[in-house]
Amino acid sequence: MYFATYLIDIFALLVLIWLLYSSTSLNVYRKKPFLIGVLLTIIIILAEAGSLYVADGSLNLRNAHIFFNILGFSLTPLIPIVIAFIIDKKILISNKFIIIPSIINAVITLLSPIFKFIFYVDANNQYLRGDYFYIFITVYVINFLFLVVSTINVGKKFNYPITQKLVVLSLFTLIGTSIQLIYPQAYSSWHSVTLSLFLYFLLISEFDSSFDTLTGLYNRTAFDKKVKEISNPKDFFIIILDIDNFKNFNDTLGHSYGDKVIETVASVIRESFAKHYTCYRFGGDEFSIIGYEKDENKIEYQLKTMTDSLEEMRKQNPLPTISYGYSFYKEDEVLDFENIFNEADQQMYHFKKIHKNDGVSTDSTLRATFK
Repeated sequence: MYFATYLIDIFALLVLIWLLYSSTSLNVYRKKPFLIGVLLTIIIILAEAGSLYVADGSLNLRNAHIFFNILGFSLTPLIPIVIAFIIDKKILISNKFIIIPSIINAVITLLSPIFKFIFYVDANNQYLRGDYFYIFITVYVINFLFLVVSTINVGKKFNYPITQKLVVLSLFTLIGTSIQLIYPQAYSSWHSVTLSLFLYFLLISEFDSSFDTLTGLYNRTAFDKKVKEISNPKDFFIIILDIDNFKNFNDTLGHSYGDKVIETVASVIRESFAKHYTCYRFGGDEFSIIGYEKDENKIEYQLKTMTDSLEEMRKQNPLPTISYGYSFYKEDEVLDFENIFNEADQQMYHFKKIHKNDGVSTDSTLRATFK
């Protein structure tokens, strides 16, 4: 019976590989770590199936039994690390230390056939847990905690709305795989991992489809979805931003440079409004920001940070100025998002008109004129 379920899991994972490479919504950089995670899972499933098969065989299969256990115990703790890599491709660059427990576990696993650390296969080809089996469990839990913590940190940094879902999914995977650690005959671990990888794929694919491919900011679809979700909100504001004279940059320096301008501006916006603000590429050379700040001075400070950054970068390369406008909603008012949006939009166009009439060349002068 177990072999049939293992075959189903492997077939499902092969289907997942096909879905990965046919997906147009999943971010390209996630596909490689996703593939690594799927292939690791297939290898571990085959190792567990092989271990079960040779355990009931002759004594001549003892070495194969040992090999399959080494493979399974060495690779299993890497699964949560790979999932963390799927969520954030830079996670291992800034947290190289996290691979150390897995290396220690792999070394101890390799020595286990001799010293009975993690496991032991006796002379009768019977599997036994080793005296230090808890080392494997500890490393596995450490890696899962790293997955959960890193997911929360990435979510906070970029204001991702799916952080809670990812954390719950991680905990589901941990619980599902822990059942077999407590009840060795349950064999539930890799069914849980297979299901979790599919759920990660569905969740992250939907998430990635909310982003603009050029800038990495949320797209217009995500903006419209966010607007529909706003009901009985607390105080919030919206900022509308527009690149000035962008057509002239395209016509003069070419569309390729125009794309670089949009990327640069988007990057500055994202860095200037990193926390408690959600940034969108509204369309073309237009951007918007939604946040829950009550203090207008703090918003002005963030806008100043943005325009100062662009002004500094303008010393090195040709970059346009930006016009902006913003509007507040107070929770004791009747919610009319269209009116709030139009107010910010009109303020932005007023800013742009002054800019155009005065021929202002810097954002700081623009800001002073607008005030």
